[in-house]
Amino acid sequence: METEDELVSGQIMPAPSGARSFFSQLKPVWVVDDDRSIRWVFEKALTREGIPFKTFGLAQDAMEALAISPPQVLVSDIRMPGASGLELLQMVRERYPTLPVIIMTAYSDLESAVAAFQGGAFEYLPKPFDVDQAVDLIRRALDESLRGVEAEQVEPQSPEILGQAPSMQEVFRAIGRLAQSSATVLITGESGSGKELVARALHRHSPRAAKPFVAINTAAMPKDLLESELFGHERGAFTGAQAMRRGRFEQAEGGTLFLDEIGDMPSELQTRLLRVLSDGTFYRVGGHQPIRASVRVIAATHQDLEAHVKNGLFREDLYHRLNVIRLRLPSLRERREDIPLLARHFLGKSARDLGVEPKRLADSAMTYLAGQNFPGNVRQLENICHWLTVMAPMQVVEVGDLPAELRETTTGMSDSDWLGALAREIDRILARGDSAIMDSLTRDFEKTLITKALAKTGGRRIEAANLLGIGRNTITRKIQELGLEKGASQEGN
Repeated sequence: METEDELVSGQIMPAPSGARSFFSQLKPVWVVDDDRSIRWVFEKALTREGIPFKTFGLAQDAMEALAISPPQVLVSDIRMPGASGLELLQMVRERYPTLPVIIMTAYSDLESAVAAFQGGAFEYLPKPFDVDQAVDLIRRALDESLRGVEAEQVEPQSPEILGQAPSMQEVFRAIGRLAQSSATVLITGESGSGKELVARALHRHSPRAAKPFVAINTAAMPKDLLESELFGHERGAFTGAQAMRRGRFEQAEGGTLFLDEIGDMPSELQTRLLRVLSDGTFYRVGGHQPIRASVRVIAATHQDLEAHVKNGLFREDLYHRLNVIRLRLPSLRERREDIPLLARHFLGKSARDLGVEPKRLADSAMTYLAGQNFPGNVRQLENICHWLTVMAPMQVVEVGDLPAELRETTTGMSDSDWLGALAREIDRILARGDSAIMDSLTRDFEKTLITKALAKTGGRRIEAANLLGIGRNTITRKIQELGLEKGASQEGN
C-alpha cells in the first residue's frame, strides 16, 4: 500500500480565521475512501483550512447518511469494497443534482475518467495528488455549491429531522436502510414526537419520492366523511355528492399515503383498508368498478395497538399488515440532550418566519427547558420557541421570560422528574470516567427508599416493609447491609 508521502505532496498552511468562520457555516465536505491514509490526509488538510468535514470508509455508509442530510461537497474514491464510487455518484445525481462530486482513483485510466464525467462528476482527481491541488479543487466545488443554492431559489422542503441522541441516530439509520424500500411502515410514538416528519423523510428518500406524499389524520374526521376522504365517492353516492371525487388513495397514486392516528380508525374502515393492502384494489363510495392502487402506506399511532387488538378494538390481521417494519420515535424527555439543538433551530426558524432577529436562550433558561417533561414533545417545544420569539422582551431569554404555565409545572427536578434527574446524574458519572456504577447506584436507590419508608413509619420495620412491598427478613437484612440501624427501631417486629 502507498505511504502517505507517496499519495500526496505539498505543504498545508492554516487558513485565516475569517475563512474558518465562513466555512463553519457550511455543511461538511464528505470524503469517502476505504484507504485510511487517504482519509487521514484529507482530515489534516481540511482541519487546517477550517473546512468542516466527515469521512467514510465505505460508499454504503455514505449512501445511508445521504438519507439524513447531504454534504456541501462529496469527494469519493471509485474502487472500494461493496458499492463503488460511481454507484454513489449515481445516487447523488438522482437525489441532489446540484451537489458537486469529485471522483478520485489510483487507477488513472481513461475509462474511469470518462465514466466519472458521464455520471455528472464535478471534477476528476487522480492519485497520487498534490494536497494544494486537492484543497483548491474542494474550494472551487464549494463555490459551485453555493452558487447552485443561490440560483435554484426553489421552495424549501420540510426541514430534516434533528437529533444527536443515540435513540434518534437509530431512527436515522433505519431511514437510511429503508431508502430503497417500499415496505409498509408503522411509526409509533407519543403525540408531537415528529411521526409525520419521519414519514415524509421515508417518502423523500424512497423510490417514490417524485410522486405525491398525501397525509390524513384518521382521528380528525367523522367515520362517514373519512370513508369518502380515503376512497373517494361517485356522483350521487350520498346526499350532497354532486360530482365524482377522488380519494386520498387515488391522490397518492405511485407515491406514499400517510395514515396518522391509525389506532382511531373505525372498524368498518379497518376492513376496507385491509382489503386494499391485501389485493391492491378499492371501490369509491357508491362505485362498482374496482380501482387499482399502487401506494406505499405508512401508518402512525401514539396508542398501544397490541392492547387494542387484545381488546377487540383493532383488527389483528390489519395490525400484522401494517406492522411489516416498525419505527419507534422516542419522546423528547428520552432525548433531553437534543433539547438545546432543537430549541436553537426553532428559535431561528420562528425568527426567519417573522422577519426578526433570533432570540437566544441564556444558559439558565436552556438548563431549565432541558429539565421539563414536555408532554407535547417536539411540537410543544416548537410552540414555546415561537411564543418566545414574539413575547420575550429581550434578545437573551432568561428563566423568568419563559411562559408562566411552563414555570408553574415544575417546582424541582427531584419532585416532578426524578427519572430525568437520575439520567443526568448517570451521564455526569459516566462522563467522569467511573465504571461499575450499577452496585453503587443500586445501593443509593435502596438506601433512599428504605430511609424514606422508615421515616414515614417512625422507624417501624414491618410497616416500612409493607409500604415497600418486601418481606420482614428482607428489610432487616437491607438495613444491616446499608448501615441504617440507627433510624430503624425494632417496634412492630
